Amino acid sequence: MRGFRWPPPPDGGPRTWGPGPGAPRTGRPALPEPATELVITPHGVRLEQLVTGVGDPVTVFAHGLGNGIASTRPFGSGITGRKIFFQFRGHGRSDAPPGPWSYLDLARDLRAVADLSGATRAFGASLGAGALCRLLTESPERFERLVFFLPAALDRPRGQVARDRLTDLIDAVESGDASAVADVVSIELPPAVRNTPPGWAYLRQRLDQLLRDGLAAELASLSEQAPLGDRAELAAVTAPALVIACAGDDLHPVEVAEQLAAALPRATLHVYDRPGVLWSERADLRERLSGFLNG
Repeated sequence: MRGFRWPPPPDGGPRTWGPGPGAPRTGRPALPEPATELVITPHGVRLEQLVTGVGDPVTVFAHGLGNGIASTRPFGSGITGRKIFFQFRGHGRSDAPPGPWSYLDLARDLRAVADLSGATRAFGASLGAGALCRLLTESPERFERLVFFLPAALDRPRGQVARDRLTDLIDAVESGDASAVADVVSIELPPAVRNTPPGWAYLRQRLDQLLRDGLAAELASLSEQAPLGDRAELAAVTAPALVIACAGDDLHPVEVAEQLAAALPRATLHVYDRPGVLWSERADLRERLSGFLNG
């Protein structure tokens, strides 16, 4: 797929909307990302994290497969209190212990970060939503409020489209070829955003991070697994939950969000009418998240 050209045109910035930090209009690299730290977890895996905000409540943000801190930071823009963004094993500067890995391992990563920071609220996107579900089957009362954004799998593995996309991304990152990585990452962008200054700035930021930090090959097996054995295990979760989905998203079927909302006793489901809400519905999403988590 070649709906753009790489490297980006010289006017490929800045971005004034969409996820992540901006970039200057000269086409120079994106602004430096904020300094992160490595925290040592009780299970011995060092995880990269970024802490913003002050006070209570404390909310932990869990990212999607192949993403990281930069992709979850926009979700915290309207949230009060302290916010903990982290990278699962195999992402960014976090450790990549010998595999194979499972959703239980991801749940341990999420629990460790939440426990060390005293988080009482949790946000999980895609893979992070699956890890959060797995954590809740073992500790259903761990959090006071829960957000699941674009859940990708529940008690069945992800579809073939998602598996192929992840394999393509890992192979491209391992090749070290920026054009190959851009080919895969550009699919994340809504068609209307591609080949625009915001789109180029987003691509630049994603490529800078992926080519710098890489992705662990052990992540590939996660797309073939399901977070839960049975969604009925979530019946003991008492916290209010917000489940968000987008119609037409092949990687995150609305059906999965509907099943998750039905399995959680106190869940509210909201379905946007098209994908790419961080680009097209950012103000509404910000208000929806802040209204729920700040309540």
